[in-house]
Amino acid sequence: MTSIGILGFDGRMGQAIDAAAKAAGIAVAGGIDKGDPSLGALAEQADVLIDFTAPDALAGHLAAAVAAGTPMVIGTTGLSPDHHALIDAAARSIPLVQTYNTSLGVNMLRGLVEEAARRLGPDWDIEIVEMHHRHKVDAPSGTALLLGAAANVGRGTADGTGLNRLDRMAEGVGAREQGGIYYASLRGGSVAGDHQVVFATDGERIELGHRAENRGIFARGALRAASWLGEGRAPGRYTMADVLGLS
Repeated sequence: MTSIGILGFDGRMGQAIDAAAKAAGIAVAGGIDKGDPSLGALAEQADVLIDFTAPDALAGHLAAAVAAGTPMVIGTTGLSPDHHALIDAAARSIPLVQTYNTSLGVNMLRGLVEEAARRLGPDWDIEIVEMHHRHKVDAPSGTALLLGAAANVGRGTADGTGLNRLDRMAEGVGAREQGGIYYASLRGGSVAGDHQVVFATDGERIELGHRAENRGIFARGALRAASWLGEGRAPGRYTMADVLGLS
């Protein structure tokens, strides 16, 4: 059975993963937090590393995983293009699953959003609203960006990019631009994660959404991804769609 090493052990997700692993009878090789000097040893001991920490820790975690030849699940959000370049480089040596959300429900929602965007015309506006707990720093959430990318793919941009308006206030956006995908981010309380994608046109709208009631759903998804990697995947960069057979 695959043993996991938890990076960000004392964080909310780290604790949820540890609890879910124990409930499922999955071995935990150990857990550390950012800056722990035993990172290399944990990478050697674990069959798969699971990282839910912070963007500034990713480079060191990837380097340790590559040095040990250990597959890795990356659930950290707020990543920059430079971080993605590091992930691409590491994926040439080890198998990696990088995702902004490990939930089965969210990944099903991603597919529905892509299909809706593909079938609806350009006169349907797209708005994405997300809410998380008061401690979440990055905005829009990684999941909101994942859903926006799915909508862009549905509209015909192969790489998932398009006219994304991340912050109306900061960008000084007035009148809505056709084809734009607009985001709204709310923060407060202990919300684990709510996401709603609204397709609106004259006289009607479609609302597709997902509500996370607790972090257990993300922890179980992360463990599923780790088990999938532990089955002997070839080096490469994978997604939850690959893990769940939704590609």
